[in-house]
Amino acid sequence: MKISENKFVSLTYTLTVDGQIADQATAERPLNFVYGVGMLLPKFEEYIAGKEAGDTFEFVLSPAEGYGEINPQAVVNLPKEVFMVDGAIPDDMLVVGNVLPMADQNGNRLMGTVKAVNDTDVTMDFNHPMAGKTLNFSGQILEVRDARPEDMMPAGGGCSCGCEGDCGDGGCGDGGCGDGCGESGCGCH
Repeated sequence: MKISENKFVSLTYTLTVDGQIADQATAERPLNFVYGVGMLLPKFEEYIAGKEAGDTFEFVLSPAEGYGEINPQAVVNLPKEVFMVDGAIPDDMLVVGNVLPMADQNGNRLMGTVKAVNDTDVTMDFNHPMAGKTLNFSGQILEVRDARPEDMMPAGGGCSCGCEGDCGDGGCGDGGCGDGCGESGCGCH
């Protein structure tokens, strides 16, 4: 069976960025998804379309095909008071490199990376961790079958990026399940 709309797909992949392995899905913890329902980057799906179980793949996504170029307007300075919880800022919150869940003025959930902290302000970067990066994927298709209703929502929530749940240990991009999980984004969006 070939990968096409509404087919359940299980695959392995290695994502290499800047010469380093940024993320992997293994045969023991594969990437499972339903093709064509918006769980992955469109170009990722385009490159695996028509493949069958046992087929391998290798392709490169430019920043424009992946998570876009770095948007300077997504780097903002916020007053420290924004980060107060019960009248105080937790000691371990405003550490450079921390990824924090936030919301914009419309209530949309965002993940931002702390870039700098001073006495009054915090510089936050709301670009996707893989923005501006060239994504090198290689892997193998493990299974292709007709999707079942239970395949439409991964077990335990999440975004089906090899982490099957809260994505705390690898996998997801900004598909509603965290901060990029290990900085990778794995093709989910």
